[in-house]
Amino acid sequence: MEQFDFVIIGAGCAGASAAMYAARLNLKTVMIAEMPGGLITSTHLVENWPGIKAISGPDLATSLVEHALASGASMKNEQVLSVEQLKLSEDDSSAGKKPGFVVKTASGEYAAKTVLFATGSKHRKLEAPGEKEYENKGVSYCALCDGAFYRGKVVAIVGGGDSAAKESLLLAEYAAKVYVISRSTLHPEPVNLQKVQENPKIELISNAEVAEVFGEQKVKGIRLKDGKTLDVDGVFVAIGLLPNSELAEKLGVKLNARKEIEINRNSETNLPGVYGAGDVCDSHFKQAITGSAEAVTASFWAYEYLIKNDVKLS
Repeated sequence: MEQFDFVIIGAGCAGASAAMYAARLNLKTVMIAEMPGGLITSTHLVENWPGIKAISGPDLATSLVEHALASGASMKNEQVLSVEQLKLSEDDSSAGKKPGFVVKTASGEYAAKTVLFATGSKHRKLEAPGEKEYENKGVSYCALCDGAFYRGKVVAIVGGGDSAAKESLLLAEYAAKVYVISRSTLHPEPVNLQKVQENPKIELISNAEVAEVFGEQKVKGIRLKDGKTLDVDGVFVAIGLLPNSELAEKLGVKLNARKEIEINRNSETNLPGVYGAGDVCDSHFKQAITGSAEAVTASFWAYEYLIKNDVKLS
């Protein structure tokens, strides 16, 4: 079983940032992820990364992963199935030694002295009738992935935050008409709100909720809860994210009521040697840059933990 000082589950902005910094601290580090780059690879344009005025989400993710690998970290493109804490003998416990972990994947097992959960999040679903039936048949969660299929057509995007605003701007580059449907009012960053309001292709529909997505072979329209229907060719959903915290929860990591990993200012969880960073955690303000900062913090405190503790892997 290959042994590592620091095993990072995830390789998005947080995971790659942690790997870069941990490698610079001379920790033997590996990122394990099915999808290197993470959810930001579905973002069209990032304009709030310090020092870079504008960059595509895929380009930012690629540069971070490449930086981590160039710094000496390694990558495993595998699905993590479980993380388990090793049991210490009575003698090791009495001597004050700390237990390491075993990270099991679909392909093998890795021993870890410390672990970082940078597992990110997944798209929240509308849970409206017709949504599941028409997934990939007009219902999408990624404007960057699917927007070009709606050139000259009419689409709707459901959501009220910054993601919905940015997705609508991207969709307006292709579609003839973009409806933005929000339960209250659209409330993105002011710069994006101004861009949306100034775009003649975009129409805001506030205080509205989707009751049903309907169609035949593909999406034909949506019905709102007030009974109004809109004829659309595509429906894009941007109503928030759900944390990918199942692995952490099974290990015994403490979660909050929203199933987010609880971390302190050192990115530490309730379990010694286990850290969290990025969208999977309980930080109220979630951005690529804040996740990267949490991840770099985790790397530093993992380094400090290993200096101060004798961690047993067998």
